[in-house]
Amino acid sequence: MNEPLFSISKEDWSLHRKGYEDQMRHKQKVREAIKKNLPDLVSEESIILSNGKEIVKIPIRSLDEYRFRYNYNKQKLVGQGKGKVGDVLGRDDSGQPGPGKGDGAGDQPGVDIYEAEVTVEEIEQMLFADLELPNLKNKPNQKMIVEDIRFNDVRKKGLMGNIDKKRTILENLKRNSLNGKAMIKNISIDDLRFKTWEEIIKPHSQAVVIAMMDTSGSMGMFEKYVARTFFFWMVRFLRTKYEHVEIVFIAHHTEAKEVTEEEFFTRGESGGTICSSAYRKALEIIDSRYPPDRFNIYPVHFSDGDNLTSDNERSLNAVKELLKRSNMFGYGEINSYNRHSTLMSVFKNIKDEKFRSAVIREKSEVYQALRTFFSKNEANQD
Repeated sequence: MNEPLFSISKEDWSLHRKGYEDQMRHKQKVREAIKKNLPDLVSEESIILSNGKEIVKIPIRSLDEYRFRYNYNKQKLVGQGKGKVGDVLGRDDSGQPGPGKGDGAGDQPGVDIYEAEVTVEEIEQMLFADLELPNLKNKPNQKMIVEDIRFNDVRKKGLMGNIDKKRTILENLKRNSLNGKAMIKNISIDDLRFKTWEEIIKPHSQAVVIAMMDTSGSMGMFEKYVARTFFFWMVRFLRTKYEHVEIVFIAHHTEAKEVTEEEFFTRGESGGTICSSAYRKALEIIDSRYPPDRFNIYPVHFSDGDNLTSDNERSLNAVKELLKRSNMFGYGEINSYNRHSTLMSVFKNIKDEKFRSAVIREKSEVYQALRTFFSKNEANQD
């Protein structure tokens, strides 16, 4: 049997790939639309209430296919005539707003826009790409590991699914060239090259995130929704990106209590506000269960800032104690009316770079708060 084992087709494969390329262009459009709408998608009520199982619709401009168009006005276009760089090819001197804009109903056609369905997982991929636990450090007695696979070698034997086509063709070309025929022909078993991989085991530092939420009576519907939205995405981010990060939930009014995750997200609101109770509870939990020499610690607290005035100084001292034990302390204040907050005015005096704060005035700012608290450095907190 003298027939070659392998053959190379020299067809124009771009025609065969048109469907695939259109599919990639569509996905790129969807990604751009998700990125553009991320602040609104993050605070989408249907996602939060469905516990991340909802499919979301986002508007996307449709793509036009290339087509020939007759130039009725016989105008000179780009690349024609005696033009030079910088010439203005056309200008709208009508002074009229575009189609669909201005007063009254227009008579011009608009741009075709349709709604694409995206899953929560697609939103997460975009949202979590830039998020990470800041100042994460290696600690003694690390228990967590992250396994990864990396293709880093090429061999003559391997699985056909891992064949390295480029190197295989180069080997064939090299062999034929040595025989005086510099061409790709009759690929043999000796020409085949396969990519091989190795498993990478990375030690990962242990970490605990302490989620603290104000559940006092002053937390209205808006404040409650914003706080739960932030913690909803924070929990999904930690469980998606880190395999073994522990999360502790603390709810407080004038007294603080460690609660389960379900209680944390469904707890009702009542009573006054003493924020230092939550900070003292966090210190108690850290000192008893999460020694800083073994754990990276991240306390994150959300409140409306309406704290008992006499408690502000105690809160400030407790936060300073938490900062000594923590990699980062995050304070988020929900302040839709931009009112004066005594708690934030006290916290503004904290100069520790591990202290991060965010003021949320509307739902879409939850996205920026996530980026503020879970960015690698302050340069990403724009």
